[in-house]
Amino acid sequence: MASPALTFVRSLCWRAPCGTRPTQAVCVPAIHLHMTAATMQVSEKDFQKAQEQLKLLKKDPGNETKLKLYALFKQATEGPCNAPKPGMLDFVKKAKWDAWNSLGSLSKDDARQKYAELVSSLVSAESASQKKEASPEEGRHDGYETLIVTTKNNITKIMFNRPDRKNAINHQMYREIIKALQEAGKNDSTIAVITGNGDYYSSGNDLNNFTNVKPGEMEKMAKDGAVLLKEFVGQFIDFPKPLIAVVNGPAIGICVTVLGLCDLVYASDRATFHSPFSQLGQSPEGCSSYLFPKIMGLAKASEMLLFNKKLTAAEACAQGLVTEVFPDSSFQKEVWARLEAYASLPKNVSILNFSPPCKLVVFPILLPHLSCRLVFTSSLIEIMRLNIFSFKHRSVPLLLGNRSFFSALSASRTVHSPQRCSG
Repeated sequence: MASPALTFVRSLCWRAPCGTRPTQAVCVPAIHLHMTAATMQVSEKDFQKAQEQLKLLKKDPGNETKLKLYALFKQATEGPCNAPKPGMLDFVKKAKWDAWNSLGSLSKDDARQKYAELVSSLVSAESASQKKEASPEEGRHDGYETLIVTTKNNITKIMFNRPDRKNAINHQMYREIIKALQEAGKNDSTIAVITGNGDYYSSGNDLNNFTNVKPGEMEKMAKDGAVLLKEFVGQFIDFPKPLIAVVNGPAIGICVTVLGLCDLVYASDRATFHSPFSQLGQSPEGCSSYLFPKIMGLAKASEMLLFNKKLTAAEACAQGLVTEVFPDSSFQKEVWARLEAYASLPKNVSILNFSPPCKLVVFPILLPHLSCRLVFTSSLIEIMRLNIFSFKHRSVPLLLGNRSFFSALSASRTVHSPQRCSG
C-alpha cells in the first residue's frame, strides 16, 4: 500500500477519459508542502529546546547578547515590533524596544531559527571554555577569572579573557590586571606581554561600569573609579621590566591610551585603534593627552583624542604608536618567535634592566592631568550615561554645560605641578 503522501499525489493526478489518446499525468507537488510543514515543526521544537538550554548557561552572556535574545524571542512569538516606543530616559525599555524594532519584518520562522542558532553558539562557547579550564595551560596562574595569565620560557603573558564581551574591561578585570602586573614585575620572567583572547584585543571599558550605577551610588562610584584608574595606570608607569603589547585585533578606549606606556607594540594588520572619548563624554586617560602629542605630534593626537579618528594598524605604525605591523595570517607565529628570542637574553643584560628614558625623564614630570577627576566626578556620570546611550544608537552626543567635551578634553593638557600622572 502506498504511503499517505504518495496516495495524495496520485489522487491529484489528471488522466484522460477512456478511449482517448493517453496523456501524461500532471501532479501537484504535495510532497513539497508536506516537507514545509515538517520543517516548521522541527523549527518550533528547536526553539523550545533552545529556551531550555538558555536556562542552563552558567555564565552571563552579556547585555548585548541578551538584547538580541530578547528581540528574537519577541519576533518569534509575536512578530514585528508593535509596542509603543518608550521615552528616551527609560534606558532599559528603550534598549529592548530598539533591539526588537531593528528586526523589522523578519518572519517568525527565521526569528526562531536565529534564536536557536544564537543559543547553540553560546552553549558551544561555554562548553569549550569549560574544557579549557579542565585542562589548564602549562604555567597558568590561579586566581583569575577575566584573564589568562601564564609564565613560560621567561615570558609572563597576560591575556584578556572575555571574548564574548570583546574583552571589555569591567571593575573585576581592572583589579586582576593590576594584580597580574604586580606579580609579573616580581617573578623571574624576563619580559611581560599583554594580548587579547578572540577576535578583539579589547573593546575598552565595559559600558555597564557606568550605565548600571544607581543614582544614590554615583558619588561613591566616582571616588572609587578615580582611585582604581589611578592605580591601574600607575602599574603601567612603574612596571620594572620590558612591557610589550601584542594587539591581535581592534583596540578601543583605555587599552589604546595605555599603549603609550608600553615599550613595544606589535599589531596584526587587522587591528584598529579607536578612542571615542568625546562621543562617550569622557576624557582621555592613561596620560595619553600628554604622551600622544609627544609620540605622534599635536595635530595627529588631537585628531585621534578629540575627534575620535579610528586608526588602522598601518596608520598607527606610521604615527609611532605601533612598533611594527604583521600580516594577520602569520601574526602569532612571527611575533611569538621574536618575543621568545627577546626572553632568552640574559636577565642581567643592562638593556633589559633599565627603565626606558621615557620612564626616567618623561614620567616624573607628567602632571596630574584632569582625566581621573574629569571622568569620575559624580556630576558627569548622568551626562556620560546619556552619551553612552547615544553612542550605542549612533545619535548626537550631549554637551557638557555650555561647551562641548572638546574643551574639557583640551583642559587635560594644562600644566600644574611636577607630579606623576596616573590618569
